[in-house]
Amino acid sequence: MSVKVASEWLNSCSGCEISVVDMGERLLDVLQMAEFVHIPALMDHKYFGQLGDGRHLEIPEADVGLISGGIRNEEHLEVAKEMRAKCKVIIALGTCATHGGIPALCNSYRNEEILERAFGTETTDPNAFEPEEPLPHLLDACHALDEHIQVDLYMPGCPPHPDHVFSALTALVRGTAPELPGKSVCDTCPTVREGKGQLKALRRFVQSPHYGAPDEPLEKMRCLLEQGFLCMGPVTRAGCGGDKVTPRCISARVPCRGCYGPVQHDGNQMVDMLNALASNGIDVRSLPEHVSLLRFSGAHRRLRPKRQRKEA
Repeated sequence: MSVKVASEWLNSCSGCEISVVDMGERLLDVLQMAEFVHIPALMDHKYFGQLGDGRHLEIPEADVGLISGGIRNEEHLEVAKEMRAKCKVIIALGTCATHGGIPALCNSYRNEEILERAFGTETTDPNAFEPEEPLPHLLDACHALDEHIQVDLYMPGCPPHPDHVFSALTALVRGTAPELPGKSVCDTCPTVREGKGQLKALRRFVQSPHYGAPDEPLEKMRCLLEQGFLCMGPVTRAGCGGDKVTPRCISARVPCRGCYGPVQHDGNQMVDMLNALASNGIDVRSLPEHVSLLRFSGAHRRLRPKRQRKEA
């Protein structure tokens, strides 16, 4: 008997679904063992019946539920809860689902500020820009899945590598625990480290790092962080290189941006990175700004609006 799989995308860009397709021919192997009973990215299935005559949101029962994207509005929350009710195992697919991802950068602002910036202008009625019914209402912030529903397996990545999507799905189909990377990007980075204490300040990534000869292997390139460029490798979970291991950004000779979220699920990339810089003797005041340290992990109340000062 094949395992039934349901998939949903919430506050997301569809990159995680593309990773599913990017398994290539291996997807055919998965389809030999699993049956996708609900996956809006690839096949039509209406929430309220194919004719829209249903009264309640309905998702078929499944053994495994894949959910990409965070929870930003009431519709996302309703769909997430329905997936949790109908699926035996829920996988948070992608960093938006596990830690908020890029959309959670909005958590630095109040909804009113976001709506004003998106829809308000100096030439329109100040009350006319706010979207009204039947659009779902925004929640107070962009939330990771586990802030509202129980999650059984976390698969971060922006997007997760197809190698790991394949290994996780096949493991679950076979009834075994998936083995996903648990080290940091630094642990899998092949560049050369010359030691702490030589760098005192960071510089913007507007200058070319020292690469050596064009055909020089990564094993001879000096660590980008030691060259003065902010690299989130020390505080970011490995995995972006898939089974080939070598981090993708490093392979392209650019610093890690942190897209796989913290090494430990409950880690704080901003605090951990500040500690990493300080322990290396780098002045944290040389950081251009701090919000980007949580570029992919601003959910779980990591990012919040600044407190408004009370008028005297």
